[in-house]
Amino acid sequence: MFDLDQFIADCRAALAADRSHKLVREVVARAVSEPSAVLEHLGEPRRAVLQKLHHSPDLTILNVIWAPMMTLMPHNHNMWAVIGMYTGREDNIFWRRIPGDPGGRVEAAGARALCAGDAEPLGRDIIHSVTNPIPRLTGALHVYGGDFFAVERSEWDPESLLAQPYDTKRTMRRFEDANTSLTSIPR
Repeated sequence: MFDLDQFIADCRAALAADRSHKLVREVVARAVSEPSAVLEHLGEPRRAVLQKLHHSPDLTILNVIWAPMMTLMPHNHNMWAVIGMYTGREDNIFWRRIPGDPGGRVEAAGARALCAGDAEPLGRDIIHSVTNPIPRLTGALHVYGGDFFAVERSEWDPESLLAQPYDTKRTMRRFEDANTSLTSIPR
């Protein structure tokens, strides 16, 4: 049975024992090993959102709901992360900076499809883009080793792949814009 307060306490204890993502990943993997329990506790996703479940200077836990076919441009976090899927699918393209490129452009370097029950760590320097490739809402627990909302980071233009400062407001608009398309997609 998934209990949010216990999950947060377990993540905090794991972080206190090891500042890396390793023990937190074990906590997330245990939680999403029973995706239906997480779904039952958090509720059926109804709209695209970044929902804060826990927020402190050293740990942020989000319930991330991706709209059908929603994509976020390449971005970094400048901290480790663990993604735990509890419903749907999240496709990640991993990117690397092109050495010597004056605009800080990136190129694709790999990919990973995450499904319900998967718990994937992302290193501090990972650059990734995210797509929900299925025609329904997708839900995941995202756990970050720091204050997700305070750290400076970058994003890359989806067309030119040039680096620019991360724009939180643009990202939040992307989630809201994705919600407008939900009315036309069968559930």
